[in-house]
Amino acid sequence: MRDEVLTEQLWERLAPLIPVRQRSFRYPGRLPVDDRAALEGILWVLRNDVAWRQLPTTLFGVSGVTCWRRLRDWQAAGVWQRLHEQMLAECNAAGRLDLHRALVDSSHVHALKGGPRRVRARSTGRIPAANTM
Repeated sequence: MRDEVLTEQLWERLAPLIPVRQRSFRYPGRLPVDDRAALEGILWVLRNDVAWRQLPTTLFGVSGVTCWRRLRDWQAAGVWQRLHEQMLAECNAAGRLDLHRALVDSSHVHALKGGPRRVRARSTGRIPAANTM
């Protein structure tokens, strides 16, 4: 079942962020799949938490592999970062950005002036005594 996540209004806001695909003049190959169809396929896979190969091509007219490749290319081009920044800016301008509920994952924030690390014993589960000289 196809859900309408990508409305016309949302597509008009997102389309300028997507880079234009340049075809080779000498070896043009196949025509690329429409960016909107690829984005709808990507959003459908992410919303329904299924494998790329389970994307119904009859609904979107694009294969899961094509959507995966387009997602990879857009990630490398920084499309998702720009999209995130634009959405945050719009939420902030509308007064709907509440940073009191923000979550910082410690695995991504480095402690630059943290204390010394402890050495852990892997097999016994106990902490070995510090070496003193």
